[in-house]
Amino acid sequence: MSVAELGRRAKSASRALAQASTAVKDAALLTAADLLLERAHEVQAANAIDLDAAAAAGMAPGPLDRLRLTDGRIAGMANGLRTVAGLPDPVGEVLDGWKRPNGLVIERVRVPLGVVAIIYENRPNVTSDAAGLCIKSGNAALLRGSGSALRSNLAVVAVLRDALAKHGLPEDAVVLVDDVKHEAAIEVMQLRDSVDVLIPRGGPALLQSIRDNATVPVIIDGDGNCHVYVDEYADLDEALRIVVNAKTQRTSVCNSAESLVVHEAVADAFVARAADVLHEQGVELVGDDASRARSAHIEPATDDDFGREFLDLKMSVAVVPSLDGAIAHVNHYGSGHTEAILTRDLDAARRFTNEVDAAAVVVNASTRFTDGEEFGFGAEIGISTQKLHARGPMGLRELTTYKYVVWGDGQVRG
Repeated sequence: MSVAELGRRAKSASRALAQASTAVKDAALLTAADLLLERAHEVQAANAIDLDAAAAAGMAPGPLDRLRLTDGRIAGMANGLRTVAGLPDPVGEVLDGWKRPNGLVIERVRVPLGVVAIIYENRPNVTSDAAGLCIKSGNAALLRGSGSALRSNLAVVAVLRDALAKHGLPEDAVVLVDDVKHEAAIEVMQLRDSVDVLIPRGGPALLQSIRDNATVPVIIDGDGNCHVYVDEYADLDEALRIVVNAKTQRTSVCNSAESLVVHEAVADAFVARAADVLHEQGVELVGDDASRARSAHIEPATDDDFGREFLDLKMSVAVVPSLDGAIAHVNHYGSGHTEAILTRDLDAARRFTNEVDAAAVVVNASTRFTDGEEFGFGAEIGISTQKLHARGPMGLRELTTYKYVVWGDGQVRG
């Protein structure tokens, strides 16, 4: 089926889904969760074919990890759908209202966006997360995954469509573009008659293609060059646990820490200690002269290293002379995703949270918490690093817009 026809079907389905009751949408999501677990063997069999093909093609360990669907990850997908079903439905919420002197009553009411297109790479769990959020918020999901995950995505989408049909909702509220050629992705980016917003989830090449080709509105899910800054007033034992978790708990995701910044007042006490533990965990460290002088495990860093999202067991290290220096370093090299400060000084924490320009700023905790599920959204359709409409993890409310509803009683304008 052509991309244009899939877009038309999704548009038609979106109009029906927008009118569906909360109870019906929730029932479909709960059924989808049950079916995912019942048919997990089918999904994993499809995923195994994708994994074998990707490994044979030389895919790196990080992307391979993103592609893999384990029992735990499928259970997590099902739990995400259940959590979304249990969240308040934003559709129909009256944001505010007022009465004019002429008697008109004006309300601002949440409504679905319509058709949400998602172009994403390697992660078949996104198929379930994104579709679930779209269904609950009354939007049709037009999905275009990467060729490396095609069989996995087809298996997950089949489950979701069956669940929709069981509750009288249009199956085409979730459609997958199975044409994995680059030209098909560009068609999705230009479906102005069908797509209301496009959310890309991928690397620099995808984002550049979006910038070059998209003619539909876009919310950018950008890179995650996340920093952890260890302040002069940090609890260093706590800081070590947080840094190791932020870097090593899962390296292939956008909220993994890529850069360690240390105040020079605690650099002698912390840099070598952290470098030893990170080195034992297999992390390759590159850093500036001040950090290298404190540990033999740290190799020279280029300017590019400080601005990179490694998505691997690699991390940059910098020593700064002050809180001002830390803020300047983070704002210069950061990607606007998540930045963390570890400190027991409330004034330092407030300055960092106020002055660092990022979608999420964390105090005394791991960057790994910037996540839709961890924020209580059930799942996320992406993490926006831009500033218009949505920023940070995007849940149900970020998938709505609003309309003005004006109630009159015969008024005419003079």
